[in-house]
Amino acid sequence: MTTEQLLREAETLGSSIVQQRRTLHQNAETGFDLHDTLAFVKAALQESGLAPVDCGRAGCTALVGGKKPGKVFLLRADMDALPIREQAEVEFASQNGRMHACGHDMHTAMLLGAAKLLKAHEDEIEGTVKLMFQPAEEIFEGSHDMIQAGLLENPKVDAALMIHVMAGMPFPAGTVIVSAPGVSAPAADYFTITVQGKGCHGSMPNTGVDPLTAAAHILIALQEISARELAMGERAVLTIGTMSAGSAANVIPDSVTMGGTLRTFDEDARAFIKQRMSEIAAGVAASFRAEATVSFGSGCPTLVNDEALSACCETYVKELLGADKALSAAALSKMGGDGKTAKPAGSEDFAYVSHAVPSIMLALASGQPEKGYRYPQHHPMVTFDESVLPSGSAVYAYTALRWLADHKA
Repeated sequence: MTTEQLLREAETLGSSIVQQRRTLHQNAETGFDLHDTLAFVKAALQESGLAPVDCGRAGCTALVGGKKPGKVFLLRADMDALPIREQAEVEFASQNGRMHACGHDMHTAMLLGAAKLLKAHEDEIEGTVKLMFQPAEEIFEGSHDMIQAGLLENPKVDAALMIHVMAGMPFPAGTVIVSAPGVSAPAADYFTITVQGKGCHGSMPNTGVDPLTAAAHILIALQEISARELAMGERAVLTIGTMSAGSAANVIPDSVTMGGTLRTFDEDARAFIKQRMSEIAAGVAASFRAEATVSFGSGCPTLVNDEALSACCETYVKELLGADKALSAAALSKMGGDGKTAKPAGSEDFAYVSHAVPSIMLALASGQPEKGYRYPQHHPMVTFDESVLPSGSAVYAYTALRWLADHKA
């Protein structure tokens, strides 16, 4: 099979891939609540001659190949949407208050297309390709759930790849950016800070303990971690996004609840900041006669790209699409003129896979601002250029085929 042949086959599947994407888009579901989405994916895999197997709370896997001995290469697509009411002016807009504003419908449709391509060339696969359809990426829980359910075993996965579409990028649609070795996406931690005081009438603050005053000082004090407790080269973003307390203007409430997120590019810094958050919250609250606790909820570690896999994928994507449609993160940085590798601030729970097996993240440019794709991911008006879907399917399939051929057991 040549690259030209694979691209032609992918283009032949283009209309069906687009239709699958639009069906998923119109029926967006969130988190682990993917009943219709999962059923749709499993039916599509069965129609392609594959045997999907449930994995975890709402995910599934399928195997292609295995007729020849070899290693196992994992391809991942996430399936969940966001709790956003769509405002994009497209004929297939979601009407249920949930929206594929991050492009996961694109990922799922592309991997379904890749499944057809791989099945058509199953006799050529030097090993096995494992397809991973994942729930709950937006809440950083789906990947870990599937790993706990045995995702990386039976057969044991040797390497893994994910693709993420990117709207509003200043590159022609279909351009692929291969992540540089090392961390390309930060760890993420959701947290809640509860400040306990003692409620009283607003005219007699001396009879109570004001948790709002303590919470305000905690919010400000936490920002000093980045300013004064991290080395100059360490990067972290700590954001308080919610603060709720009380229901009457003339009453000091009993307690305050704050919610936020922490993003870090280094696991040691992540652990240090989480420790300091608890110490600072408790110490500041105590100085105002209140008490504070910090609890951490869902999250994910840093996404680490394997050096050898990054080099391989850069070669494979250039073979498939041409040098003008394949960029390394290093080349992208040189284009920017600073010589530094850019790191997006968005987290990605494929990170759990990357800490278990050699992994790589590819970005697929899916719409230039000057062509009308000017809204970013997670925006209620974001749209994606569907013309990239066939090439995305081809990239999924070709990288798996090439890596397995190059790494025969």
